[in-house]
Amino acid sequence: MDGAEEELERRSKFLDSLIKKKKAIEQQEQHDCLNVRVRASDMPLPLQNRAFSCARDQLDSMPGKLDSKRLALALKKEFDSSYGLAWHCIVGTSFGSYVTHSSGCFLYFSIDKVYILLFRTTVEPLDH
Repeated sequence: MDGAEEELERRSKFLDSLIKKKKAIEQQEQHDCLNVRVRASDMPLPLQNRAFSCARDQLDSMPGKLDSKRLALALKKEFDSSYGLAWHCIVGTSFGSYVTHSSGCFLYFSIDKVYILLFRTTVEPLDH
């Protein structure tokens, strides 16, 4: 590479880093607005954001006490209808779990003091 190409490459990398930083700040601002805290995830950001907004809407619609089953069912139905079957959702203020999930389909997060585990499993036939 000559000097001009190296300079273009350097500037391109610099601009890419600025864009990534800006996106990270915007993502954090959205999380703060919804009071979301991601605990663990390998899910793409658009799916995460869909889960956050769906969970926040459900929680806001619950007068008084948390209805864990209703929230879990709403998230499961939303993801089953939008992204295909085999989604699972666990909701509560205290629980333990150990799950196997499809790659790119795992999200464990909290909103307020409610913990939500959303994941998808691949459906494979059993060998007999």
